[in-house]
Amino acid sequence: MARDVRSEQQYQQQKFSNQSSGPSYRKDQYFPKGQNRGERGRGGWQGGCQNVSEEMPKYITVSTFAQARAAEINAMLKAVTQKSSNSLVFQTLPRHMRRRAMSHNIKRLPRRLQEIARKEAEKAVHQKKEQSKTKCRKARRRHINLVAEFNRRQRKNIWLETHIWHAKRFHMVKKWGYCLGDSPTEKSYRACYRAMTKHCLLQDLSYYCCLELTGRENELLKQLARICSIDAGLTFDEACCLSGRFEGSLNLYRADRYPEDMLGPVTFIWKPRDGSENRQLWIWMHPALKQDMLRELKAIFQCSEPEEIYVPEPITTSIQEEKQMDVFLSLGKKRKKEDKEGEKAVPVKKIIGDGTRDPFQSYSWVSQTTGIVISDRTMEILRYRLIGPLSHSVLTETLKAASLQTEMADSESELNNWWVENCKDSEKVSLHQRQSAIFELLEGISSPSEMPPGTILGLTVGDPRVNLPKTKTKAMPDFEKYQDNDKVRQLYLEGVPLDCAHSFIWDQDICKNVTENKISEQDLNHMRAQLLVPGSHLDLGPCESKIPILLVQQPGKMAGEDRPGWGSGWDIYLPKGWGMAFWIPFIYRGVRVGGLQEALKHSEYQRTPHTPNDFPDSQAGMQFAKELETSLLEKFKRRPPAKRANYVKLGTLSPFLCPWGQLTKNWEGRMKASGEFVHPSSPHPECCATEGRSFCDPKAEVVKEASPETGEVEETMEITSSEGVLKTEDVTGTQDFGERGETMTSDFIVLRSEKLLMQLSAWCYPTAGKDRRVRLISRLGQKEMTEDVFLPILMSYPRALVWVNLSLLRKGNPELHAMICIPTEDDLLHLSKDRLFCGPQEPKHCDIFKHKVQKLKEEKKKKKKDNAKALESDPPSAPDKEMTEEHEDLILGLWSDTLPDVTSHCSRTLLGYVTRGDFSLAAGCGEALGFVSLTGLLCMLYKQPADKKGLVLLRTPASFQYRFARLTIEV
Repeated sequence: MARDVRSEQQYQQQKFSNQSSGPSYRKDQYFPKGQNRGERGRGGWQGGCQNVSEEMPKYITVSTFAQARAAEINAMLKAVTQKSSNSLVFQTLPRHMRRRAMSHNIKRLPRRLQEIARKEAEKAVHQKKEQSKTKCRKARRRHINLVAEFNRRQRKNIWLETHIWHAKRFHMVKKWGYCLGDSPTEKSYRACYRAMTKHCLLQDLSYYCCLELTGRENELLKQLARICSIDAGLTFDEACCLSGRFEGSLNLYRADRYPEDMLGPVTFIWKPRDGSENRQLWIWMHPALKQDMLRELKAIFQCSEPEEIYVPEPITTSIQEEKQMDVFLSLGKKRKKEDKEGEKAVPVKKIIGDGTRDPFQSYSWVSQTTGIVISDRTMEILRYRLIGPLSHSVLTETLKAASLQTEMADSESELNNWWVENCKDSEKVSLHQRQSAIFELLEGISSPSEMPPGTILGLTVGDPRVNLPKTKTKAMPDFEKYQDNDKVRQLYLEGVPLDCAHSFIWDQDICKNVTENKISEQDLNHMRAQLLVPGSHLDLGPCESKIPILLVQQPGKMAGEDRPGWGSGWDIYLPKGWGMAFWIPFIYRGVRVGGLQEALKHSEYQRTPHTPNDFPDSQAGMQFAKELETSLLEKFKRRPPAKRANYVKLGTLSPFLCPWGQLTKNWEGRMKASGEFVHPSSPHPECCATEGRSFCDPKAEVVKEASPETGEVEETMEITSSEGVLKTEDVTGTQDFGERGETMTSDFIVLRSEKLLMQLSAWCYPTAGKDRRVRLISRLGQKEMTEDVFLPILMSYPRALVWVNLSLLRKGNPELHAMICIPTEDDLLHLSKDRLFCGPQEPKHCDIFKHKVQKLKEEKKKKKKDNAKALESDPPSAPDKEMTEEHEDLILGLWSDTLPDVTSHCSRTLLGYVTRGDFSLAAGCGEALGFVSLTGLLCMLYKQPADKKGLVLLRTPASFQYRFARLTIEV
């Protein structure tokens, strides 16, 4: 019997141990040694109760006990707190307990569920989207609601006064703090070119920035002479510009830093002398250049204290902002007759500000030492540009000289009070009559280019809205009216007299009066509706506004021998608030409107640098290059590898950015290594440690190797010189300026000396053969190209770039960042034998980064196959992180390492890059604009034969084909 009891106990113990899934310590801890739970005897609970004192554990360890029960507790809590469905609290009740009021009245729920329902209600309020209260379009289109909405939308990017007109017809872009029209939505590429060539193109340049300097003339000229140089052209003290007759243009540099530290190009206008000791000067600049120039002007004039005498446009105060917010909040409320809020609601004044100005920055600064005042008049003066040979006809038909007025129309109103006072002065009346006579003579000239460059004409005109034609017409000149007129001939030769350059637009008080007392469109339309004969001329009489304007002639293409005067026109300056009043009448005269892209083409056909694209040595140019590189790289990454170019195989080191600093540095190193031209060391600290080689000809050989994919033999090019794999880690400039932020500096300059550019221009022409220009060189008085002549240039400018123009000899369309290369002797010989020879081809390069990219892809696939739990528990080791960071910049098709020597990477020596290129409708062939290294240019011209001077090769980044082009420098 005892043997049966023991066997039964062993069986129960073994069974318990097999079924137990908990830790082994639980059995030993909660039961005494030698006894398990199964040893309760055959008597069941009755037998177990007799030995209950022996079955109870002697002690309990809290930590182990809680750890054993933690999973069960967590599961229980999760089951309690987690909702099993998406239903609300009142929906969980039985149907017989539900009430309709429970959905919106929490107190109808049982008390135990009210707190949960309250939390659900608060959560729903935050998640609920705020729906627009004004769904009715009629309410949204009310004037007060529209103006408030427009003000809200132009807080970050300011709108021009013609914004709404442009937004309906143009692709809009946000640049430089403004919202600008980029290009028309309709197909108008050729139409805009025809308008610039045969009729008139209109552009809104009101986003350009104007800085006004006021003070004594000698103090102004003394400090302004520090930021410009007579070596580069005009200065602020040019006699014809200083008088106020002509507009001037020049390039500004940081004080006493010429030719380094370029700021950018500007145009300037002096106010004609009026007998006062102080003079006024307007400096107009691109918005991308404004902050740098304003900072430099405040530094040289020591202007730090803001002037409190005059603030053109006060900054919106907090009270005004609160009122505007109140208007925004009340947009949805209907304005009934008995609603007091509807009666008091007034249209919010449209914000007219400057997108390039810090909202907390002052508008005016004064120097305590010299008394010079710098005022920011951006967006206070509007600026339109008319381009084309008939732009003067558009002006004369649209604008009419203001009529004289000696009495006020209304004694209470301030309309035209300034004009009445000036009409009482006989001298000013005589001046106005002379200005009107000269303005009418403009109708008799055939093109604005016949006027002296930069001619300024001041004028006061009437409201152009009253002269609108019934339908759109095309303004044409009337030559018969002024045929053989001595006055027109005198206007050609002498230009506008000095006294006629005066305009009331220089007076800020008059401009403010004209802006505030403008007749609204609503009142003007109401007057038109009351005419006895609908559509007849509306005569406002003394109530007609008088607007002071300034007309400035734009000379068009002045450099070069072909198409002189192309792109000439007129700039018109207006007081703010009158933008659309002048814009619509211009449209009704048949002009075509252009945007930023049309302005880019206009400068391209004139072969002039465009701001800020073509100023790589300025801060704005570097920033533009950085943004362009980012956008092109993102566009490149969006395409799959099979649908995009492999620039490594094409031999294109930098397809999205022009490495100007490295280009000039490599050429300096080649010159030193060749030993052909010896000169003192560069003023820059960096020096290129290149090995000896020929100055112009790269040493490259074609190596045949089997392709790993197809197994076929491919021709690849390898640079045999050690210079081909030269690491240039210390190159600064445009390569890494993104990391330096505001401290962007360039280790190169752009040559802008007129004397040297004229010399280089003469050397670029062939001196023998069919296209020889010997007479040109002798006529300009330039010297022949010898070592004694150009060696001093190399010594003075070892790292300089030169602005060049390129015209393709045969077919081809140059593109952005195309490479300008030097042809070899064999290339020139082949061209002499075959005039139809397009150019050589670049051998295919070997992609040295392909195996690294494939290895990276394999690593990524391997990581995806790993277990997710293992990745979460075990963080990646240090070597894996380093490897990931090392291959982060690897992109198939792009050079992912430090750039080697850019000049000798390909079979043809690199000379420079193209910044703009396209098929030219004006020239009828492919044309390009860009920069080349001065050192490389002199080397090429010195070694080229006399009949092949100026011949170069062009290759687009995504092509192997080189094409011949003619290089010229226009001054």
